[in-house]
Amino acid sequence: MDETFHGRSLKQAIDWKLVICYMVLIFIGWINIYASIHSDNAPMLDFATRSGKQFVWILTAFGLAGTILFVFSPRIWEGMSIPVYLGVLVLLVAVIFLGIDVKGSRSWFEFGPIRFQPAEISKISTSLVLAMVMSHPNYKISNIKDLLITGAIIGIPMLVILGESETGSALVYVGFIFVLYREGLSGWWLAAIGMCIVLFIATLTASPYASIVILVAVLTLIVALNNGNFFKWIIFGGLFILFISLLPWLWKLFVGAMVPGASALNENTDITVINTIKDGAHGFFLTKIKPLYILIAICFAAIPYYIFKAISNRDLCVGLCALSFIAGVVLVFSTDFIFNDVLQEHQRKRIEVLLGLKEDPSGVGYNVNQSMIAIGSGGLVGKGYLNGTQTTFGFVPEQSTDFIFCTVGEEWGFVGCAVVILLYVFMIWRILHDAERSRETFTRVYGYCVASCIFMHLFINIGMTIGLMPVIGIPLPLLSYGGSSLWGFTVLLFIFIALDREEKKYF
Repeated sequence: MDETFHGRSLKQAIDWKLVICYMVLIFIGWINIYASIHSDNAPMLDFATRSGKQFVWILTAFGLAGTILFVFSPRIWEGMSIPVYLGVLVLLVAVIFLGIDVKGSRSWFEFGPIRFQPAEISKISTSLVLAMVMSHPNYKISNIKDLLITGAIIGIPMLVILGESETGSALVYVGFIFVLYREGLSGWWLAAIGMCIVLFIATLTASPYASIVILVAVLTLIVALNNGNFFKWIIFGGLFILFISLLPWLWKLFVGAMVPGASALNENTDITVINTIKDGAHGFFLTKIKPLYILIAICFAAIPYYIFKAISNRDLCVGLCALSFIAGVVLVFSTDFIFNDVLQEHQRKRIEVLLGLKEDPSGVGYNVNQSMIAIGSGGLVGKGYLNGTQTTFGFVPEQSTDFIFCTVGEEWGFVGCAVVILLYVFMIWRILHDAERSRETFTRVYGYCVASCIFMHLFINIGMTIGLMPVIGIPLPLLSYGGSSLWGFTVLLFIFIALDREEKKYF
Protein backbone atom coordinates (compact mmCIF):
# COMPACT_ATOMS: atom_id res chain seq x y z
CA MET A 1 0.00 0.00 0.00
CA ASP A 2 1.37 3.38 -0.95
CA GLU A 3 1.76 5.53 2.16
CA THR A 4 1.07 9.22 1.54
CA PHE A 5 1.64 12.43 3.44
CA HIS A 6 -0.95 15.03 2.43
CA GLY A 7 -0.60 14.11 -1.23
CA ARG A 8 3.10 13.23 -1.09
CA SER A 9 4.13 9.61 -1.53
CA LEU A 10 6.71 7.94 0.69
CA LYS A 11 9.19 8.12 -2.18
CA GLN A 12 8.72 11.87 -2.43
CA ALA A 13 8.74 12.52 1.31
CA ILE A 14 12.08 10.88 2.12
CA ASP A 15 15.30 12.46 0.91
CA TRP A 16 16.51 9.38 -0.96
CA LYS A 17 19.58 11.20 -2.25
CA LEU A 18 20.77 11.50 1.32
CA VAL A 19 19.91 7.87 2.06
CA ILE A 20 21.76 6.64 -1.05
CA CYS A 21 24.81 8.75 -0.17
CA TYR A 22 24.77 7.19 3.30
CA MET A 23 24.64 3.66 1.83
CA VAL A 24 27.41 4.33 -0.69
CA LEU A 25 29.75 5.60 2.03
CA ILE A 26 28.99 2.55 4.17
CA PHE A 27 29.75 0.24 1.23
CA ILE A 28 33.02 2.03 0.48
CA GLY A 29 33.96 1.73 4.14
CA TRP A 30 33.16 -1.98 4.26
CA ILE A 31 35.23 -2.96 1.22
CA ASN A 32 38.15 -0.88 2.47
CA ILE A 33 37.94 -2.45 5.93
CA TYR A 34 38.33 -5.79 4.17
CA ALA A 35 41.26 -4.41 2.15
CA SER A 36 43.00 -3.37 5.36
CA ILE A 37 42.94 -6.97 6.69
CA HIS A 38 43.33 -8.77 3.33
CA SER A 39 46.73 -10.15 4.33
CA ASP A 40 44.89 -12.57 6.64
CA ASN A 41 43.50 -14.30 3.49
CA ALA A 42 40.10 -14.62 5.15
CA PRO A 43 36.87 -14.27 3.13
CA MET A 44 35.03 -10.97 3.34
CA LEU A 45 32.14 -12.48 5.30
CA ASP A 46 34.28 -14.32 7.85
CA PHE A 47 32.59 -13.17 11.05
CA ALA A 48 35.77 -13.68 13.03
CA THR A 49 37.39 -10.81 11.09
CA ARG A 50 36.67 -7.11 11.13
CA SER A 51 35.04 -7.11 7.71
CA GLY A 52 32.61 -9.84 8.81
CA LYS A 53 31.84 -8.08 12.08
CA GLN A 54 31.34 -4.80 10.26
CA PHE A 55 28.82 -6.49 7.95
CA VAL A 56 26.77 -7.42 11.03
CA TRP A 57 27.02 -3.83 12.29
CA ILE A 58 25.87 -2.59 8.87
CA LEU A 59 22.80 -4.84 8.90
CA THR A 60 21.88 -3.72 12.42
CA ALA A 61 22.47 -0.08 11.40
CA PHE A 62 20.01 -0.51 8.53
CA GLY A 63 17.55 -1.93 11.05
CA LEU A 64 18.04 1.11 13.27
CA ALA A 65 17.54 3.44 10.31
CA GLY A 66 14.31 1.71 9.30
CA THR A 67 13.00 1.78 12.87
CA ILE A 68 13.67 5.52 13.17
CA LEU A 69 12.00 6.21 9.82
CA PHE A 70 8.97 3.95 9.96
CA VAL A 71 8.29 3.00 13.59
CA PHE A 72 8.97 6.03 15.78
CA SER A 73 7.07 9.24 15.32
CA PRO A 74 9.47 12.10 14.49
CA ARG A 75 7.67 14.21 17.10
CA ILE A 76 8.99 12.13 20.01
CA TRP A 77 12.59 13.31 19.62
CA GLU A 78 11.99 16.82 20.92
CA GLY A 79 10.14 15.51 23.97
CA MET A 80 12.81 12.88 24.69
CA SER A 81 15.77 15.25 24.29
CA ILE A 82 16.30 16.17 27.97
CA PRO A 83 15.89 12.63 29.41
CA VAL A 84 18.24 11.26 26.72
CA TYR A 85 20.77 14.05 27.37
CA LEU A 86 20.79 13.42 31.14
CA GLY A 87 21.00 9.65 30.63
CA VAL A 88 23.98 9.99 28.32
CA LEU A 89 25.70 12.32 30.82
CA VAL A 90 25.35 9.61 33.46
CA LEU A 91 26.94 7.11 31.07
CA LEU A 92 29.77 9.52 30.24
CA VAL A 93 30.61 9.91 33.93
CA ALA A 94 30.11 6.22 34.71
CA VAL A 95 32.49 5.05 31.97
CA ILE A 96 35.36 6.92 33.65
CA PHE A 97 34.99 4.66 36.70
CA LEU A 98 33.50 1.48 35.20
CA GLY A 99 34.89 1.47 31.67
CA ILE A 100 37.96 -0.28 30.33
CA ASP A 101 41.25 1.38 29.46
CA VAL A 102 41.88 1.41 25.71
CA LYS A 103 45.19 3.06 24.73
CA GLY A 104 45.10 5.47 27.67
CA SER A 105 41.42 6.40 27.26
CA ARG A 106 38.71 5.25 29.68
CA SER A 107 35.78 5.78 27.33
CA TRP A 108 34.54 2.26 26.56
CA PHE A 109 32.13 -0.12 28.26
CA GLU A 110 32.81 -3.76 27.53
CA PHE A 111 30.13 -6.46 27.60
CA GLY A 112 31.77 -9.71 26.53
CA PRO A 113 32.76 -9.33 22.85
CA ILE A 114 30.85 -6.05 22.51
CA ARG A 115 32.30 -2.62 23.26
CA PHE A 116 30.24 0.53 23.56
CA GLN A 117 31.45 4.14 23.61
CA PRO A 118 28.99 6.65 25.17
CA ALA A 119 30.84 9.56 23.52
CA GLU A 120 29.46 8.42 20.15
CA ILE A 121 25.85 8.92 21.25
CA SER A 122 26.57 12.08 23.24
CA LYS A 123 26.67 14.01 19.96
CA ILE A 124 23.08 12.89 19.31
CA SER A 125 21.79 13.86 22.76
CA THR A 126 23.58 17.22 22.68
CA SER A 127 22.20 17.97 19.20
CA LEU A 128 18.65 17.15 20.32
CA VAL A 129 18.81 19.35 23.42
CA LEU A 130 20.39 22.21 21.49
CA ALA A 131 17.59 22.00 18.91
CA MET A 132 14.95 21.88 21.66
CA VAL A 133 16.35 24.86 23.59
CA MET A 134 17.10 27.01 20.55
CA SER A 135 13.67 26.39 19.00
CA HIS A 136 11.90 27.87 22.02
CA PRO A 137 9.87 30.95 20.92
CA ASN A 138 11.57 33.25 23.44
CA TYR A 139 15.12 32.07 22.75
CA LYS A 140 17.59 34.75 21.68
CA ILE A 141 21.26 33.91 21.37
CA SER A 142 22.10 37.57 21.99
CA ASN A 143 20.57 37.18 25.47
CA ILE A 144 23.42 36.40 27.87
CA LYS A 145 21.26 33.95 29.86
CA ASP A 146 20.33 31.97 26.77
CA LEU A 147 23.94 32.02 25.57
CA LEU A 148 25.18 30.69 28.92
CA ILE A 149 22.59 27.89 28.89
CA THR A 150 23.61 26.96 25.36
CA GLY A 151 27.28 27.02 26.33
CA ALA A 152 26.58 24.74 29.30
CA ILE A 153 24.69 22.24 27.12
CA ILE A 154 27.74 21.96 24.87
CA GLY A 155 30.44 22.40 27.49
CA ILE A 156 29.37 19.88 30.16
CA PRO A 157 29.58 16.70 28.03
CA MET A 158 32.66 18.08 26.29
CA LEU A 159 34.50 18.48 29.62
CA VAL A 160 33.43 15.03 30.81
CA ILE A 161 34.71 13.50 27.56
CA LEU A 162 38.01 15.32 28.06
CA GLY A 163 38.10 13.68 31.49
CA GLU A 164 37.99 10.33 29.68
CA SER A 165 41.14 11.39 27.74
CA GLU A 166 39.06 11.22 24.57
CA THR A 167 40.39 14.43 23.01
CA GLY A 168 39.15 13.70 19.49
CA SER A 169 35.51 13.25 20.49
CA ALA A 170 35.69 16.36 22.67
CA LEU A 171 37.09 18.43 19.82
CA VAL A 172 34.03 17.60 17.70
CA TYR A 173 31.97 19.73 20.09
CA VAL A 174 33.81 22.83 18.86
CA GLY A 175 31.86 22.38 15.61
CA PHE A 176 28.63 23.33 17.36
CA ILE A 177 29.77 26.93 17.16
CA PHE A 178 28.75 26.84 13.47
CA VAL A 179 25.21 26.05 14.63
CA LEU A 180 25.26 28.99 17.02
CA TYR A 181 26.60 31.22 14.25
CA ARG A 182 23.71 30.20 11.97
CA GLU A 183 21.26 31.08 14.73
CA GLY A 184 22.65 34.58 15.23
CA LEU A 185 25.90 34.33 17.19
CA SER A 186 28.31 37.10 16.25
CA GLY A 187 31.06 36.14 13.84
CA TRP A 188 33.51 37.70 16.27
CA TRP A 189 33.25 34.54 18.38
CA LEU A 190 34.59 32.52 15.47
CA ALA A 191 37.37 35.05 15.04
CA ALA A 192 38.16 34.87 18.78
CA ILE A 193 38.50 31.08 18.67
CA GLY A 194 40.75 31.33 15.63
CA MET A 195 42.88 33.96 17.38
CA CYS A 196 43.26 31.76 20.46
CA ILE A 197 44.57 28.94 18.27
CA VAL A 198 47.03 31.31 16.53
CA LEU A 199 48.33 32.67 19.85
CA PHE A 200 48.73 29.16 21.29
CA ILE A 201 50.70 27.94 18.27
CA ALA A 202 52.79 31.14 18.01
CA THR A 203 53.73 30.91 21.69
CA LEU A 204 54.84 27.30 21.29
CA THR A 205 56.72 27.74 18.01
CA ALA A 206 58.11 31.27 18.43
CA SER A 207 57.85 33.07 21.78
CA PRO A 208 55.36 34.86 24.06
CA TYR A 209 56.76 38.15 22.77
CA ALA A 210 55.94 37.26 19.15
CA SER A 211 52.43 36.23 20.19
CA ILE A 212 51.74 39.55 21.88
CA VAL A 213 53.04 41.47 18.87
CA ILE A 214 50.63 39.47 16.69
CA LEU A 215 47.81 40.18 19.15
CA VAL A 216 48.50 43.93 19.11
CA ALA A 217 48.66 43.97 15.30
CA VAL A 218 45.34 42.12 14.90
CA LEU A 219 43.52 44.28 17.47
CA THR A 220 44.89 47.47 15.88
CA LEU A 221 43.60 46.36 12.49
CA ILE A 222 40.16 45.55 13.97
CA VAL A 223 39.90 48.99 15.58
CA ALA A 224 41.07 50.67 12.36
CA LEU A 225 38.44 48.85 10.30
CA ASN A 226 35.67 49.79 12.75
CA ASN A 227 36.76 53.36 13.32
CA GLY A 228 36.14 56.44 11.22
CA ASN A 229 39.84 57.45 11.42
CA PHE A 230 41.10 54.41 9.53
CA PHE A 231 44.34 55.89 8.19
CA LYS A 232 45.16 57.51 11.53
CA TRP A 233 44.91 54.18 13.31
CA ILE A 234 46.86 52.40 10.56
CA ILE A 235 49.70 54.95 10.54
CA PHE A 236 50.13 55.31 14.30
CA GLY A 237 49.34 51.66 14.93
CA GLY A 238 51.82 50.61 12.27
CA LEU A 239 54.55 52.77 13.77
CA PHE A 240 53.86 51.34 17.24
CA ILE A 241 53.96 47.76 15.93
CA LEU A 242 57.23 48.52 14.13
CA PHE A 243 58.63 49.91 17.37
CA ILE A 244 57.67 46.91 19.51
CA SER A 245 58.92 44.55 16.78
CA LEU A 246 62.33 46.22 17.00
CA LEU A 247 62.21 46.61 20.79
CA PRO A 248 64.24 43.44 21.62
CA TRP A 249 67.03 44.59 19.30
CA LEU A 250 66.89 48.20 20.60
CA TRP A 251 66.90 47.05 24.22
CA LYS A 252 69.90 44.82 23.57
CA LEU A 253 71.78 47.80 22.09
CA PHE A 254 70.80 49.99 25.04
CA VAL A 255 71.85 47.45 27.67
CA GLY A 256 75.07 46.77 25.75
CA ALA A 257 75.90 50.49 25.78
CA MET A 258 75.05 50.94 29.47
CA VAL A 259 76.58 47.71 30.76
CA PRO A 260 79.88 46.68 29.11
CA GLY A 261 79.97 42.94 28.48
CA ALA A 262 76.22 42.47 28.91
CA SER A 263 75.58 42.03 25.19
CA ALA A 264 77.75 38.90 25.23
CA LEU A 265 75.90 37.24 28.10
CA ASN A 266 74.86 33.63 27.45
CA GLU A 267 75.20 30.25 29.14
CA ASN A 268 78.88 30.06 28.13
CA THR A 269 79.83 33.51 29.39
CA ASP A 270 82.92 33.57 31.59
CA ILE A 271 82.03 33.72 35.31
CA THR A 272 84.31 36.71 35.86
CA VAL A 273 82.24 38.76 33.38
CA ILE A 274 79.02 37.78 35.15
CA ASN A 275 80.48 38.66 38.56
CA THR A 276 81.67 42.01 37.22
CA ILE A 277 78.14 42.86 36.08
CA LYS A 278 76.69 41.68 39.40
CA ASP A 279 79.04 43.98 41.26
CA GLY A 280 77.23 46.93 39.73
CA ALA A 281 73.62 46.79 40.92
CA HIS A 282 72.53 49.11 38.12
CA GLY A 283 73.98 46.88 35.41
CA PHE A 284 72.71 43.70 36.99
CA PHE A 285 69.18 45.19 37.17
CA LEU A 286 69.21 46.16 33.48
CA THR A 287 70.29 42.70 32.36
CA LYS A 288 67.37 41.16 34.27
CA ILE A 289 64.75 43.28 32.47
CA LYS A 290 63.34 41.48 29.45
CA PRO A 291 61.79 43.21 26.42
CA LEU A 292 58.63 41.18 27.08
CA TYR A 293 58.17 42.91 30.45
CA ILE A 294 58.65 46.32 28.83
CA LEU A 295 56.08 45.51 26.14
CA ILE A 296 53.53 44.33 28.72
CA ALA A 297 54.14 47.46 30.84
CA ILE A 298 53.64 49.78 27.85
CA CYS A 299 50.44 48.08 26.74
CA PHE A 300 48.91 47.81 30.18
CA ALA A 301 49.74 51.45 30.86
CA ALA A 302 47.73 52.40 27.77
CA ILE A 303 44.72 50.15 28.49
CA PRO A 304 43.06 52.41 31.13
CA TYR A 305 43.25 55.33 28.68
CA TYR A 306 41.58 53.35 25.87
CA ILE A 307 38.90 52.00 28.20
CA PHE A 308 38.15 55.58 29.35
CA LYS A 309 38.00 56.76 25.72
CA ALA A 310 35.72 53.85 24.82
CA ILE A 311 33.30 54.72 27.63
CA SER A 312 33.32 58.45 26.97
CA ASN A 313 32.90 58.02 23.19
CA ARG A 314 30.62 54.99 23.52
CA ASP A 315 33.02 53.10 21.29
CA LEU A 316 32.27 49.45 22.03
CA CYS A 317 34.91 48.18 19.61
CA VAL A 318 37.83 49.90 21.37
CA GLY A 319 36.61 48.74 24.78
CA LEU A 320 36.23 45.13 23.66
CA CYS A 321 39.67 45.19 22.03
CA ALA A 322 41.22 46.46 25.27
CA LEU A 323 39.59 43.62 27.20
CA SER A 324 40.55 41.16 24.46
CA PHE A 325 44.17 42.20 24.84
CA ILE A 326 44.06 41.36 28.56
CA ALA A 327 42.46 37.98 27.80
CA GLY A 328 45.03 37.33 25.07
CA VAL A 329 47.96 38.06 27.40
CA VAL A 330 46.48 35.69 29.99
CA LEU A 331 46.23 32.98 27.32
CA VAL A 332 49.82 33.56 26.18
CA PHE A 333 51.17 33.22 29.71
CA SER A 334 48.93 30.18 30.31
CA THR A 335 50.15 28.33 27.23
CA ASP A 336 53.10 26.77 29.02
CA PHE A 337 50.85 25.53 31.84
CA ILE A 338 48.22 24.17 29.42
CA PHE A 339 50.80 22.43 27.27
CA ASN A 340 52.90 20.91 30.06
CA ASP A 341 50.38 20.33 32.86
CA VAL A 342 46.97 19.93 31.19
CA LEU A 343 47.83 17.96 28.04
CA GLN A 344 49.04 14.40 28.46
CA GLU A 345 52.51 13.32 27.38
CA HIS A 346 51.39 11.54 24.19
CA GLN A 347 49.31 14.59 23.22
CA ARG A 348 52.29 16.91 23.74
CA LYS A 349 54.51 14.69 21.62
CA ARG A 350 51.97 14.59 18.78
CA ILE A 351 51.63 18.39 18.79
CA GLU A 352 55.41 18.83 18.85
CA VAL A 353 55.81 16.52 15.86
CA LEU A 354 52.95 18.24 14.01
CA LEU A 355 54.41 21.72 14.58
CA GLY A 356 57.90 20.58 13.61
CA LEU A 357 59.30 21.12 17.10
CA LYS A 358 60.56 17.53 17.15
CA GLU A 359 61.30 14.86 14.57
CA ASP A 360 60.11 11.39 15.54
CA PRO A 361 59.41 9.30 12.41
CA SER A 362 59.68 6.02 14.31
CA GLY A 363 57.80 7.11 17.43
CA VAL A 364 54.66 9.25 17.76
CA GLY A 365 55.13 10.43 14.15
CA TYR A 366 55.19 6.88 12.81
CA ASN A 367 51.45 6.61 12.10
CA VAL A 368 51.29 9.86 10.18
CA ASN A 369 54.53 9.17 8.33
CA GLN A 370 53.32 5.75 7.15
CA SER A 371 49.88 7.15 6.33
CA MET A 372 51.34 9.85 4.09
CA ILE A 373 53.57 7.28 2.40
CA ALA A 374 50.51 5.12 1.70
CA ILE A 375 48.43 8.00 0.32
CA GLY A 376 51.31 9.40 -1.70
CA SER A 377 52.14 6.01 -3.23
CA GLY A 378 48.59 5.73 -4.57
CA GLY A 379 49.24 8.37 -7.21
CA LEU A 380 46.35 9.42 -9.45
CA VAL A 381 44.27 6.23 -9.63
CA GLY A 382 45.87 4.05 -6.96
CA LYS A 383 47.53 0.64 -6.98
CA GLY A 384 44.25 -1.19 -7.37
CA TYR A 385 41.90 -2.86 -4.94
CA LEU A 386 43.70 -5.27 -2.57
CA ASN A 387 47.05 -4.30 -4.10
CA GLY A 388 48.17 -1.74 -1.55
CA THR A 389 51.49 -2.77 -0.01
CA GLN A 390 51.38 -0.37 2.95
CA THR A 391 47.85 -1.54 3.66
CA THR A 392 48.27 -5.27 2.99
CA PHE A 393 51.38 -5.64 5.13
CA GLY A 394 50.04 -3.55 8.01
CA PHE A 395 52.59 -0.72 8.00
CA VAL A 396 49.90 1.76 9.06
CA PRO A 397 48.49 1.10 12.56
CA GLU A 398 44.70 1.41 12.98
CA GLN A 399 44.30 1.30 9.19
CA SER A 400 40.73 -0.03 9.41
CA THR A 401 39.62 2.55 12.01
CA ASP A 402 41.18 5.99 12.44
CA PHE A 403 43.48 5.69 9.40
CA ILE A 404 41.11 4.07 6.91
CA PHE A 405 41.44 7.06 4.58
CA CYS A 406 45.03 6.06 3.82
CA THR A 407 43.71 2.69 2.61
CA VAL A 408 41.46 4.58 0.19
CA GLY A 409 44.38 6.76 -0.90
CA GLU A 410 46.78 3.91 -1.57
CA GLU A 411 44.40 1.58 -3.42
CA TRP A 412 42.14 4.12 -5.15
CA GLY A 413 44.53 7.06 -5.48
CA PHE A 414 43.69 10.74 -5.77
CA VAL A 415 40.53 9.93 -7.73
CA GLY A 416 39.23 7.65 -4.98
CA CYS A 417 40.03 10.20 -2.25
CA ALA A 418 38.28 12.93 -4.25
CA VAL A 419 35.17 10.76 -4.71
CA VAL A 420 34.98 10.00 -0.99
CA ILE A 421 35.43 13.65 -0.02
CA LEU A 422 32.85 14.77 -2.60
CA LEU A 423 30.36 12.26 -1.19
CA TYR A 424 30.83 13.79 2.25
CA VAL A 425 30.53 17.29 0.83
CA PHE A 426 27.31 16.30 -0.94
CA MET A 427 25.94 14.77 2.27
CA ILE A 428 26.71 17.89 4.31
CA TRP A 429 25.31 20.16 1.60
CA ARG A 430 22.14 18.08 1.33
CA ILE A 431 21.60 18.19 5.09
CA LEU A 432 22.02 21.97 5.14
CA HIS A 433 19.78 22.32 2.09
CA ASP A 434 16.98 20.35 3.76
CA ALA A 435 17.52 22.14 7.08
CA GLU A 436 17.18 25.57 5.47
CA ARG A 437 13.92 24.54 3.78
CA SER A 438 12.36 23.34 7.03
CA ARG A 439 9.60 25.34 8.64
CA GLU A 440 10.35 24.11 12.16
CA THR A 441 13.28 25.68 14.01
CA PHE A 442 13.88 22.39 15.81
CA THR A 443 14.51 20.59 12.51
CA ARG A 444 16.74 23.35 11.18
CA VAL A 445 18.92 23.54 14.29
CA TYR A 446 19.18 19.76 14.55
CA GLY A 447 20.15 19.56 10.87
CA TYR A 448 22.96 22.06 11.38
CA CYS A 449 24.14 20.04 14.39
CA VAL A 450 24.30 16.88 12.26
CA ALA A 451 26.19 18.66 9.49
CA SER A 452 28.64 20.19 12.00
CA CYS A 453 29.40 16.81 13.62
CA ILE A 454 30.04 15.13 10.27
CA PHE A 455 32.19 18.05 9.09
CA MET A 456 34.35 18.05 12.25
CA HIS A 457 34.94 14.30 12.03
CA LEU A 458 35.81 14.60 8.35
CA PHE A 459 38.12 17.60 8.84
CA ILE A 460 39.97 16.17 11.85
CA ASN A 461 40.30 12.61 10.54
CA ILE A 462 41.54 13.47 7.05
CA GLY A 463 43.73 16.26 8.45
CA MET A 464 45.23 13.69 10.81
CA THR A 465 46.02 11.16 8.05
CA ILE A 466 47.78 13.74 5.86
CA GLY A 467 49.76 15.34 8.69
CA LEU A 468 47.80 18.58 9.10
CA MET A 469 46.30 17.65 12.48
CA PRO A 470 47.72 15.82 15.50
CA VAL A 471 46.83 12.15 15.88
CA ILE A 472 43.96 12.21 18.37
CA GLY A 473 41.97 9.12 17.48
CA ILE A 474 38.70 9.91 15.74
CA PRO A 475 36.78 7.76 13.21
CA LEU A 476 35.88 8.71 9.66
CA PRO A 477 32.04 8.76 9.62
CA LEU A 478 30.47 5.60 8.14
CA LEU A 479 33.81 4.37 6.74
CA SER A 480 35.80 3.43 9.85
CA TYR A 481 35.38 0.05 11.48
CA GLY A 482 33.30 0.02 14.65
CA GLY A 483 29.73 -0.57 15.74
CA SER A 484 29.48 2.38 18.16
CA SER A 485 30.57 4.85 15.51
CA LEU A 486 28.36 3.37 12.77
CA TRP A 487 25.29 3.19 15.01
CA GLY A 488 25.92 6.68 16.34
CA PHE A 489 26.12 8.30 12.91
CA THR A 490 23.18 6.26 11.63
CA VAL A 491 20.92 7.41 14.45
CA LEU A 492 22.23 10.98 14.20
CA LEU A 493 21.52 11.15 10.47
CA PHE A 494 18.24 9.26 10.30
CA ILE A 495 16.61 11.28 13.06
CA PHE A 496 17.16 14.25 10.79
CA ILE A 497 15.85 12.38 7.73
CA ALA A 498 12.73 11.46 9.73
CA LEU A 499 12.27 15.07 10.87
CA ASP A 500 12.74 16.24 7.29
CA ARG A 501 10.17 13.71 6.08
CA GLU A 502 7.70 15.12 8.61
CA GLU A 503 8.45 18.62 7.32
CA LYS A 504 7.55 17.58 3.79
CA LYS A 505 3.94 17.06 4.85
CA TYR A 506 3.55 20.80 4.49
CA PHE A 507 4.94 21.41 1.02
